[in-house]
Parts: sequence; C-alpha cells; structure tokens
Amino acid sequence: MPETQEGIKFDEMGICQACQSSEQKIHINWVEREIELKAILDNAKAKAGNNYDCIIPISGGKDSMFQLHVLVKIYGMKPLAVTFSHNWYSETGWYNLQNALQEFNVDHIMFTPNRDLVNRIAQRSLSGIGDACWHCHAGVGAFPLQAAVRFNIPLLIWGESIAETSGRASYKDPVHKFDRDYFTKVSAKLRPSEMVTDQLSERDLYPFNVPTVEEIEKVGVFGIHLGDFIFWDEERQTEFVSQHYGWKETEMEGAYKGYKSAECIMAGVHDFTCYLKRGYGRSTFQASLDVRNGLLTREEGIALASKIDSERPGALDYYLKITKMSEPQFYDIMKQLKHLKLIDTEVPVIDRTRPNKEITVPFFEQLIAKHRNRKDPREED
Repeated sequence: MPETQEGIKFDEMGICQACQSSEQKIHINWVEREIELKAILDNAKAKAGNNYDCIIPISGGKDSMFQLHVLVKIYGMKPLAVTFSHNWYSETGWYNLQNALQEFNVDHIMFTPNRDLVNRIAQRSLSGIGDACWHCHAGVGAFPLQAAVRFNIPLLIWGESIAETSGRASYKDPVHKFDRDYFTKVSAKLRPSEMVTDQLSERDLYPFNVPTVEEIEKVGVFGIHLGDFIFWDEERQTEFVSQHYGWKETEMEGAYKGYKSAECIMAGVHDFTCYLKRGYGRSTFQASLDVRNGLLTREEGIALASKIDSERPGALDYYLKITKMSEPQFYDIMKQLKHLKLIDTEVPVIDRTRPNKEITVPFFEQLIAKHRNRKDPREED
C-alpha cells in the first residue's frame, strides 16, 4: 500500500500494516474463531425470543449477499435487513439488492434521504472530508444503530473486517472496536453538527445522528464483522454468490474489477478524490491486495493501477451537476486537500476514452425519465 494511505503504520522492518495483517491472517486459528462466532450467534438467538436475532446492514453488494448466505443458510439466523440508501443506486446494484431480498426471504427496511438533501450534503462533503460521500459514510453508521434501538435488537453483523485490505488496522491490532462512533472514526470523520452550514441545518442532518449512549446501553447494542471470525476471500466469495444466487458484477470506473461498490454509480468519484488527495485510487487498492495474495507481481500491479487510477470518471459530470460546482472549483478544493507528501508532485489526470457500460446516473432517475418519456437524464441541463 502507498505510504500516503490514511492511518498506515510500518514496523521496525519497514513492513506496513496491510502486509502484516496479510501474514497474521494465515496464522490465525479460524476454527477457534468460528467457534466464537457460533457462540455469539447462539446467544443472540436464545435472547431474541420472537424478535429478530440480529440486524444485517446490507447494500446489495457482494458482501451483503455473502453475509446473508452465511447467517441465514448456514447458521439459521432470523435477521432484520436494513439499508441506508445513498440515493445513487446503479441499475445493477438495485437488481442485486432486490435479488438478495428474494433469495433469502428476509424482512427489510430501507431509509432514503431526499434527493435535494443528498445533493447539498455532497457539495459540503467535498471540502469537509475530501470526498463526495459523507451522507453515505454517516448513514450506513447511523441508520442500523437507529434500527437496533427502535426494534430492540442488540446484535449488528457487518461483513469485511477493517483489517482485510487498507492497512489502517491489522488482525492483531484492530484499532477501532465497534461502537456508536465507529463509522465516524473510520469513514465519516465529521459528526452531523460539524457539517452544518448556511445550506445545511441541524434539522436537515437529523437522520444522520446516532442514538445516544443511554439508548445504546439500554438495548445493549454491539457489532461484529464476519471477517474477524471466518477466513475472508472476496474473490472466491464473489464467485460463489454469482454462481449460486445470480449476483452480478458491473463495470466500475477507476477499477479493474467489477464487484467492489457495484451498487453505486458514484464510486468512481469517491475513488478519484482519493487519487487526487493521496496519489492512488481503487485500482491501487485492488492491485495491492492481488500482490499480497500472489495473483500479481508488484510490477504488474503498479503498471495496471497507473493506467486506471488517473482516469477522470464520467460520474464526475453528474456530481458537478447536482452540486452546481464548476470543474475548476472541484479541482481547486481537491488541490487544497492534497497529502503533504504530494504537495510538490503533479497528480496527472487523463480523459476516459470509452463510455462506461453502467450509466453513471442513478437508476431511479433513469427509471423516472423512462416512464415520463423524457430524454436521457445524461442530456438534461
């Protein structure tokens, strides 16, 4: 992983946490970990009575599908599935979400913030945290906790461990234990009160507040990641859910794999802002993992990532449209957020020369335009 990765640490041998974690993963006794998992799940079942055993936050992504398979089919859990909708669903992502609900027959609740609010937050998010996605970072943290408190369901179960890919933590040094502020520390960075501007009031941002400490403690809410208890292999898991449940990949901007964040048309913008700030994007993430897993040489990984990370995503046009921001304004904000190690380094941007197979306009907008017999939403002013 690049040294500009947030929170990355190196040991006395100069080895980063991502590689340390990869090594640790091989030596973990996963049989013992699975026994721990089963004990947690059995305890949740015993205490649930007629209520749901747990909450599974899902997006419709590959991890969501795999979580549902493990918990429903293998362990016989009765979960309540909850989704915070970022309002930027791709057509493929919407299919995957609905397909998951049909395949596993789970009850489901979705919260969707209004489109105008999302657009205003997306504009504030860029200068606030350096990407367009604060509402998603904050929402996926707050809404499952709100559901847990409201429905009196203590156990939340997430998918991939934070120790798996980024280098911000390792299996022996998880850094962040799951609590009410977990997603603020890991991704959202700012609390709703810190996002208030002339265009965003505390009332606007109310849906993104996590429950109080007292509410959390009354229910006894706690969360786990499946990836801390079972050996996580996203390549094999993606193959599995695709073959057995019809989960679909799509073409992702800024990536050479089609399964990460497949539910969102704006993932390319998120990864592009990382590239502008830190000098690498999603392809570097993917290549680094493939190198650690022995699927690529380091030289092959660098060559592959350097071709893709620097591409301007087509979804940037949609972002500029909804935020009423000019492209020079966008780049000026990102320049101010550049990592100190890159201040004197030019971060090249190249135009994408081919259209993306997935239309980079939210599927909801495509559907509305189709049924209103309007022109293609990409052509609207």
